[in-house]
Amino acid sequence: METPELDLGQDVVALTAAICDVESVSGDEARLADAVERALRRCAHLEVSRFGHVVVARTDLGRPERVVLAGHLDTVPLTDPPNLPTRIETGPDSDVLWGRGTVDMKGGVAVQLRLAHELAAPTRDVTYLFYDCEEVDADRNGLNRLAGERPDLLAADFAVLLEPTNAAVEGGCKGTLRVEVRVTGKAAHSGRPWIGDNAIHKAAPVLARLAEYEAREVDVDGLVYHEGMSAVGIRGGIAGNVIPDECVVLVNYRFAPDLTVQEAYAHAASLFEGFEVTLADAAPGARPGLHLPAARDFVADLGRPVTAKEGWTDVARFSALGVPAVNFGPGDPLLAHQDDERCPVDQLVEAEAALTRWLG
Repeated sequence: METPELDLGQDVVALTAAICDVESVSGDEARLADAVERALRRCAHLEVSRFGHVVVARTDLGRPERVVLAGHLDTVPLTDPPNLPTRIETGPDSDVLWGRGTVDMKGGVAVQLRLAHELAAPTRDVTYLFYDCEEVDADRNGLNRLAGERPDLLAADFAVLLEPTNAAVEGGCKGTLRVEVRVTGKAAHSGRPWIGDNAIHKAAPVLARLAEYEAREVDVDGLVYHEGMSAVGIRGGIAGNVIPDECVVLVNYRFAPDLTVQEAYAHAASLFEGFEVTLADAAPGARPGLHLPAARDFVADLGRPVTAKEGWTDVARFSALGVPAVNFGPGDPLLAHQDDERCPVDQLVEAEAALTRWLG
């Protein structure tokens, strides 16, 4: 198929629609990455490079400060029937752009592209980063790959990830880990249960501890994060007439960024003392770093509300590289991945205007 043409000179709403209408479900970002690269290479003030389906465009004006604006090109799968092509509907307060990617996160990508096109001489040097496979396994994530192969391209004083935040600023992000809490018993025929030791029954204390658990609310750099400890899965039993000799409860701990992964794991393990607890996977959080000069200037220049990011995002990857980062972008994050994904056009315009004030 031919590479679609993107007109970066059109308004941000039309550009968002054009980008959304180029299907780019995770793993199938090639056409959109080609279109983004082609459009950016027409901007004489940018140095453009390509790594797989990751596109990097940079200014090199010798400014005393460099910032990164980052966004992913992929979306989750389309609905059936497909929630594309995009369409605009009139709303009571703002017209609304409907379709896959309008929230997560091609509206943010359109804002990046508009800034890259319009700001030939920004007040800070800017690295515009467009990457693939954010919605799938971490080892496929384009930002993760670039951090491992070319961390020099991510070096900056500050980073903004244009994930949907309702055009507010969300600082840092919580960390996440999953542990398997294993309970053992003895198998037996269910007709003679007294011969065995039912592992599923013995898992009741694990669930009771979770039900009684009081999650922390933690102030980190002036933002309050709400932790959570939740059972997200349970497995046990091999047949309908066998007393199970093992039951495993999968627990997800969303922890504030004042803890390391090791500290969070130790806390989870202590909650289930007396049981075998195994770490299944983990990703660190990111402190908001709002006390740092670049972050302070960003918040002051935008004049937008600031809250804690209660989920996990790729700002954690920047934090691991020593780059403070925040989330800021158009769209309601609660509509991400939904069949009725949609974004008020006013938020697209507002997000572009706010970042133009900051960089212009």
